[in-house]
Amino acid sequence: MKQPLFFGFVIVFLTIFTVDAYSQKESIKPETPDSILEKQHSPTKATIMSACLPGLGQIYNKKVWKVPIIYAGFGVMAYFIYTNADEYLNYKCAFIESSYGNMNGSYGYLVQKYTKDELLSAREYYRRNLEISCLISAVWYALNILDATVDAHLFTYNISDNLTLKIEPSFQATGFSPKPASGLSFSLHF
Repeated sequence: MKQPLFFGFVIVFLTIFTVDAYSQKESIKPETPDSILEKQHSPTKATIMSACLPGLGQIYNKKVWKVPIIYAGFGVMAYFIYTNADEYLNYKCAFIESSYGNMNGSYGYLVQKYTKDELLSAREYYRRNLEISCLISAVWYALNILDATVDAHLFTYNISDNLTLKIEPSFQATGFSPKPASGLSFSLHF
């Protein structure tokens, strides 16, 4: 049982380093400081790392402050999954005992308090909440991976203070009229 798990981890880590090595061999451009930084920071590697262990891609992207948020979300979802699963099992067993007419079984406190239809309704309520909690957990996991991927793609994005927007009046000659057309000209410089 331990061997497949071990080989799974080995395959994942070999994939990470192979993809990284392949992406470094791919470019034969002259190296500038920006190209070295881009070559060293791989979005694929961040995606795989975050898929293997949530938060690892964020650490790779140097966004460590996001890791507690990710694990807080998983903690909340684990609480809801555990609570809804526990209540679902309680009401399911109580419904079964009620169906057999057992009023003093392990779940007698629920059987004596609720009717058979109310037990069935409560069981379905907690089952639905359990399914929704699992679905939200899967979405949270996917958002963790998506966040790591997007951050890795934007890792080398340069936000400088030299952004300018110039708005000027503009006059252009048209082929239809002897008078020039007037308007505004926008120019954005990065």
